[in-house]
Amino acid sequence: MRQAALIAFFFVLAVSSANADTIVLKNGRRIVASNVVEDGDRITYETAAGQMSIPKSIVARIDHDNFSYSSAETKVFAPPVSAPPIDPVRGYDEVARLTVHDNSIDFGYIAELENNARSGGAAAIEKVAATHYAAAQFLVSKGDTDAAIDHYRQALSFAPDNLGLLLNLAVLYLRGNQFTTALDTLEHARRVMPDSSPAAPDIAKLMGWAYYGANKMERAVDQWKLAQRLRPDQEVESALEKAERDKAEEESYREGETVHFALKYNGSATPDLARGILHTLEEDFRDLESQLDFSPPEQIGVILYTEQSFADITRAPSWAGAINDGRIRIPVQGLTSVTPELGRVLKHELTHSFVGQKSHGRAPTWLQEGVAQYMEGRRSASVGALLDQANQGLVPTLGALEGSWMGLSGSSASMAYAWSLAVVESIVQSGGMSDISRLLDRVGSAASTEDAVRDTLHSDYSDLQQQTIAYLRRQDVR
Repeated sequence: MRQAALIAFFFVLAVSSANADTIVLKNGRRIVASNVVEDGDRITYETAAGQMSIPKSIVARIDHDNFSYSSAETKVFAPPVSAPPIDPVRGYDEVARLTVHDNSIDFGYIAELENNARSGGAAAIEKVAATHYAAAQFLVSKGDTDAAIDHYRQALSFAPDNLGLLLNLAVLYLRGNQFTTALDTLEHARRVMPDSSPAAPDIAKLMGWAYYGANKMERAVDQWKLAQRLRPDQEVESALEKAERDKAEEESYREGETVHFALKYNGSATPDLARGILHTLEEDFRDLESQLDFSPPEQIGVILYTEQSFADITRAPSWAGAINDGRIRIPVQGLTSVTPELGRVLKHELTHSFVGQKSHGRAPTWLQEGVAQYMEGRRSASVGALLDQANQGLVPTLGALEGSWMGLSGSSASMAYAWSLAVVESIVQSGGMSDISRLLDRVGSAASTEDAVRDTLHSDYSDLQQQTIAYLRRQDVR
């Protein structure tokens, strides 16, 4: 009963607290109205001209002002694949033990081996490459990807054609969204190992992810088809199916480009709208770069769809008005310019790219969505009602909001968005955006999000819940 009451409350909160709702029709038309109600097979609503009614069958979705254009799911691009292990040299376990001990790297030992390698033979070179590999693996386990990359590079300076080192390094580049750099490394690996080698399917699989992340669908499809011919793989099959949908849909799309964005748009969108979106995104990029102390390393893909194409391609839940799965995907049918509403959507989705990449894809959904809402300019509405529910213990725990929200109903999603925004607001109010920036950095390397919260904010999840309730009490003006 408590759960039912909670869902009912947030449904009322999402609808009744809004100043205006937007009814999106299947033909792309938008109706701005208030008091929108589903009544059987019809939708009733109020405008300045009075109460109106339309068939439910012609409605694509209803965007409520408090949570319109919610992003269905956001995960920074991360290939669901691991590189093959390094073939250990003779005595590797001893090398690893001497390289990493007492929870730290012995740089003196590494320097000694490097000196030996410069004057020694092949065995000495293999040994120093192995010690850098051991150091890199230790750093990866600690979440320090940048330092791990440095050790892989140093290992490759001694053993430039070591396939295991090349593929492990490529995976780290992909996880850091450095797609072009990953492709350079994978091309080297392909020169080392022909398509007949046992590692060829792994190389093709990784190259597919690199091209996909770089918004080169045709090349991604080619690489994944090659990988499937060499060794069938369920992960590749799923990725290939999605990439082929994208490729088929986007073949006739127009294109636009700026320093930070690669845009594709359906012919129903005007060039003026495309230019306006790119201009808005560039302004948002500069603001987020400053606020979050981070800059994504490569162009971000942006796709503009019709309502139907968006539904067909993304297969997102009906309450979703945009999605970011490494590419920002937005339906813009019927729009001719960047409206304030679309501007909020663009800032929200771009924030997801920053948050995901800055946290190496490890930011939980509550932090992703809370920060995205905050950066788009949204602030908690109906504070009194939300506070009442919090005081009764009816708000979700942060642990429950860490995973995917794709399966949530519209009302449950509104609940999740409302509480996540309030939590982020309380963090900013307490320590400023610098706390958010430091938290995202720490999330990328900590064992858990709650550990990152403890390390950065000196609070656990329970403390943060109570801090949020105290923040709402200060905002309550009843």
